[in-house]
Amino acid sequence: MLVCLNGKFIPHEDAAVAINDGSFLYGESLFETIKARKNSILLQQQHLDRLQQSAKLIEQPCPRDKIEKALCYLAASLTAPWSRLRLTLSRGPFTGLQFPHGDKAWFLLTAVPHEPADNSAVRRGIVCCLAPNRRVNPLSHLPQLKRGNYADCLFARNHALRNGAEEALFVDSRGYLLEGATSNLFALINKRLVTPPAGRLVLKGVMRQQVIAAARELGILTIERPLHLTEACSADEVFLTNSIIDLQPVRRIDDHPIATGTCWQDLLKTLYLRIVS
Repeated sequence: MLVCLNGKFIPHEDAAVAINDGSFLYGESLFETIKARKNSILLQQQHLDRLQQSAKLIEQPCPRDKIEKALCYLAASLTAPWSRLRLTLSRGPFTGLQFPHGDKAWFLLTAVPHEPADNSAVRRGIVCCLAPNRRVNPLSHLPQLKRGNYADCLFARNHALRNGAEEALFVDSRGYLLEGATSNLFALINKRLVTPPAGRLVLKGVMRQQVIAAARELGILTIERPLHLTEACSADEVFLTNSIIDLQPVRRIDDHPIATGTCWQDLLKTLYLRIVS
């Protein structure tokens, strides 16, 4: 594992968080999970744009210039064919509940090798279940942010794993799907892509935006609107996206088999041309 704290590489065994740090006490942090191919960090600007915008919304310091320099140094040190990077941004130590002064903030970069799923596993598709809990947003006046307080997603994802599924899908009280615990959701219905609208309960995923752009290149209309579970179960195909898996089809939601198609393959090819080549 490579560890870079505030732009300086340190041994991973020396990495620690103070017991009064807001990220430890309150989950008061922002993060991005980013994939790298060899020494190339994929969609770096898009991830940093989201991080910077999120930090601005919650009045959290975000030293983008320093982060970009650190990412450059980190990229040069990567040796694996594929790597998984985590960028964490914290306000620093708290005294009581008042936000600490801006000069206490810190950022951390870590990198570990990543083994992508093989082609047969991708083609086989993901088994999903419905999350037993609701998607929450403690900052309900703001759009969904990628915050360190990840309890709802962790609970849902582990529920899926305990029940033989690979991803949990959040559904609201009316039966409308929102997103996965770690992914955004698309369904192909009557030759149109439907995806739940990003906002208060759905994260505006970086890969989600890339899929919408790839669909546009292929002449596929994408509609952002509420997607009911019954629609998804009868769709021509359903797939999930995030920055690590890129795009993977869904083969089942609970006991409902999902139809297989080829749209996801066309989109995946276009994605690779956009972000990897």
